[in-house]
Amino acid sequence: MGNVKPAPAASGKKEKIFHPQSRKAAQITRTQLRKNKLVEASNKRSRKYHAETDFYGFWYHAMPPVGETLTLQTIHTLIADVWLVRHDAELDSERAARRKGRPKSTREQQLEDIKLREAEEYRTGMEIPDLTHKTNVGLFRRWDQKEIAFTQLLRHIRVSSTKPDVASVSRPGKHPSLIEENQPGADQPMDVATEDLILTEPPTRFASTMMTMDEPM
Repeated sequence: MGNVKPAPAASGKKEKIFHPQSRKAAQITRTQLRKNKLVEASNKRSRKYHAETDFYGFWYHAMPPVGETLTLQTIHTLIADVWLVRHDAELDSERAARRKGRPKSTREQQLEDIKLREAEEYRTGMEIPDLTHKTNVGLFRRWDQKEIAFTQLLRHIRVSSTKPDVASVSRPGKHPSLIEENQPGADQPMDVATEDLILTEPPTRFASTMMTMDEPM
């Protein structure tokens, strides 16, 4: 057999090592920090997107049958008895799994923080899509349950646990159908009875008033 030459060792590029105080090391550090910030921002946007999708998805499935609206009392019941307690079963499970004397798990702490934050939001004023408004409910039905930007077209109200009988319009809505309703005089039928009463009055009934208005000040 002929002599077999040993295979040459694989030659790889050695990783360059920079002095911690060098300009290049500082540049690499800045680049890595920027990447970390971008990743964190992306994760934050993703978490926000999913949180908003869950929130609007809840109200989407809470909508009444076609042609109907919800009462303010029903909305408060949904918030207090369904939305705010949706994590209770998981939270109880986390607490039961924790051994005595052990610190809370990350998930348990997260769930408690969510409950506290949402309870405070409900106390001070929670903004929700207005399901007491017929046009808005019909518009909401057209949502594909994915595109969160669509929800910006909706009319929103703010409700509070401290004032269950009051709801204020926080956003009137950007959809053309809602904008038309917000125009002065829209959906405000003329008070025909009052107008007819005025027209049946004789001209002399308003003579003194008209003369007073015409007199120089």
